[in-house]
This record gives sequence, C-alpha cells and structure tokens, in this order.
Amino acid sequence: MKWQGKRQSSNIDDRRGRSGSGMGGGGFNPLLIGPLLKILFSKTGLIIVGIVVVFSVVTGTNPLSLIGGMMGGGQGFTTETNYEPTAEENELAEFCSIILADTEDVWNQELENYRNPTLVLFTNSVSSACGMASSATGPFYCPADEKLYIDLSFFEDMERKLNAPGDFAQAYVIAHEVGHHIQKIMGITDEVHSLRGELSEKEYNQYSVKLELQADFLAGAWAYHSQRSKEWLDRGDLEEALNAANAIGDDRLQKQSGGRVVPDSFTHGTSAQRMKWFRKGFETGDLRQGDTFSDPSL
Repeated sequence: MKWQGKRQSSNIDDRRGRSGSGMGGGGFNPLLIGPLLKILFSKTGLIIVGIVVVFSVVTGTNPLSLIGGMMGGGQGFTTETNYEPTAEENELAEFCSIILADTEDVWNQELENYRNPTLVLFTNSVSSACGMASSATGPFYCPADEKLYIDLSFFEDMERKLNAPGDFAQAYVIAHEVGHHIQKIMGITDEVHSLRGELSEKEYNQYSVKLELQADFLAGAWAYHSQRSKEWLDRGDLEEALNAANAIGDDRLQKQSGGRVVPDSFTHGTSAQRMKWFRKGFETGDLRQGDTFSDPSL
C-alpha cells in the first residue's frame, strides 16, 4: 500500500505503556471512610495495607488512590512505565491512524449520519466500557463506548503465528472493526445481542457468525471505495487481506489449536466464508449486497 504521507485521524487514544484497574466511578466517597478504617485496622486489613505499600513502592503509585479504588469509590488507578516504543511500532501507530482516517473519509461519504469511532492503542491490557481485556483478546470493538482497541503486537502475531503478513492485511483488521462500528450505528449489533437470552448457544453462534461475516464484507466495501479514490493498493495487496481472512477462520484456528473442528461452536465463520464475504465487498462496494442475515447458506 502507498499509505505514507496520507492524512492521519485525530480520533486516536494512545494508551501504550499504560494499564488501568478498570474500576469506574467518581471521586472518593466519604461514606466509605468508616468501613475503610474498620478494614484497615483488622488483621486482614494490615495484610492488605502491606501489599498496597509494596505495590506502590514498585510502581510509584499513590497508595491512597489504590485503597480508594479497592473500596470501589475511586476511579481506579493507572500505572505508567518508562515505555519507549520502537521506531517500527511508531510507524505501525501512524499506519493505523492513516487507515482509520481513510475509513472516516469513505464512510462519511457513503453513509448518512456516520459518526467517527475512536481507536485506542494499548499495551498488554486495557479497560473499556465492555470490561478489561488483554492483548490475548486480539483487536476488538466495544459498542458501549464506540471504540476500537488494538495492541500493536497483534500485527506481529499475525505475521509470525498466523503467517498473515502485509500492510493491507493489517488494514483489513482495522476496517473489520470499523465494520462492527457501522453495525452498531445501524442497530444491527443491538438486535443480535438482544437474542442472546432467547436462543440456544448453537443458534446464537449462527447469528454471531453472520455479524462477523458482515463486518468482513464492510471491510471489503471500504477497500473498494478507498481504492477508487486513492489508487493506493499494490499488486498482491488483495491476496494479503484474503490470506489474513483465511488465517483467522474458525475452522483453521481450531485445527491449529490441536483440537477437532466443531462447526456448532463457530462464532466468526470459516476461512472460506470470511474470504468470500471480504472479496464480495471488495469487488462490489454495494452495501445492499452485504446482508449476511438473509443468506440461506449461513
């Protein structure tokens, strides 16, 4: 991809090198002072205080903020390390910002009432409105706060563990999560999630697959419109994205994990399905053709 020098998005929340407890709320609640003192001066409390003090010394965190967070009345705590990203990682961050900016350009043009999501870059773990998540979760979209979350180390995992290298493969990942944002805006995500308590796990998984495949289609549709306006794809880029879609199919991942393939447990679709729907979006760019929920083969 000829992506260098393009516009970067202003909707980037760079949290690399930071981690949070995920405890929400306002300032310290004075009503907690009594119970807090009672706990602190108990035998158990002395042990807790000792642990907090040691943790504070190691991390440089204010111990009072830790205690307040433990009592549920504070905003939790954030630890910061002397994090120094490599030049390669900073280039990846710039790349993500440029791809996000292009999705903004495309979808604000193609969709009415589109609102730009925020992309959160994090290291190791992150707190979102959907809860705490680690890097092992992989990139994800949280509909509750309309943010995309990516630990840039995932792109290294794509290349080394999934054998899915390439900048357009990485762009596909971002565009897929933006696809989930579009589903949120259109009300599709809420409709599917409302079925969770009404269906069996097997039946709900089928809806989850359709949701994921539609996000793949939307990623392809973004690429279609983006290429028409920028002509920034190189020969072989499409194959990179299709290879990535193939690498993260449920059937392939289950085989790689050493287990047997269990179709009833699929939540994202097979490799063939993911490639099919991305390619369909890439070749047509027609959002009317992305209704995976009406496809009788799914």
